[in-house]
Amino acid sequence: MDNALGDFLRARREQVTPTDAGLSPGHGLRRVTGLRREEVAMLAGISAEYYLRLEQGRDRNPSAQVLEALAQVLQLDTEGTAYLLSLTAPKPRRGLDHPDERLPSGLDMLLRTLNVPAFVFNQYSDVLAANRLAQALSPELTPGTNRLRALFTDEALQEYHADWEHYTAVAVAHLRATVGTQTDDERLQSLIGEMSLKSDRFRQLWARHDVRSAAEATFRIQHPQVGSLELLVEKFQVVGASRLEMMLLHTEPGTRSADALALLASLDASS
Repeated sequence: MDNALGDFLRARREQVTPTDAGLSPGHGLRRVTGLRREEVAMLAGISAEYYLRLEQGRDRNPSAQVLEALAQVLQLDTEGTAYLLSLTAPKPRRGLDHPDERLPSGLDMLLRTLNVPAFVFNQYSDVLAANRLAQALSPELTPGTNRLRALFTDEALQEYHADWEHYTAVAVAHLRATVGTQTDDERLQSLIGEMSLKSDRFRQLWARHDVRSAAEATFRIQHPQVGSLELLVEKFQVVGASRLEMMLLHTEPGTRSADALALLASLDASS
């Protein structure tokens, strides 16, 4: 039986040390890497038995007050707290198993006329459309590519992303936030299963239950032709489409990155 609440609580308490929580680590060998269950219960002001029932999935309806106390103990940020609260809320009715992912009329034309890298992707990180400059910027932005799969399995992309470890952590946290509590999505489960088998890094990050919906403020690329670029990120929901987003990447005028992007555009235009 699905136990999303228990899985989340267990994953997050393992990442909070006694010192982080203001407790003495005590003496002797600790068998857990983070807080013990009884320590979480004590700090949250609930019984150890009740907390155990929550982790084991034997109680699935804790009050908001209990969840907020647990969020404070587990040092969750605003988004993490909202996610924790959502785990016990009634799930909305599922939409179509195969949502319509056709681009609205005119969006493809807009992508072609923009003079900055731009692309459209779905909730599963599939790139559905991209302009030429985006595709010249990085192989992961080619239409038909799953960015998540490419990021974790294509060794060449590790060379493109100088901050690959940070970037992968953000990508997985964004996937969890995007999907929310709809973990019965068969397409999602297939992707998670595939990535967990193919990448130890993905499996470890998914087990952390990090949640982050915001895109990275910067997109850093080490391009083989024009060198390093640091691009600013703007992300928009595509109105009238089923959970599609458009991302634009641009540079601060007058910077080395702006010159590099202009050179890349020139090289692409002449190819």
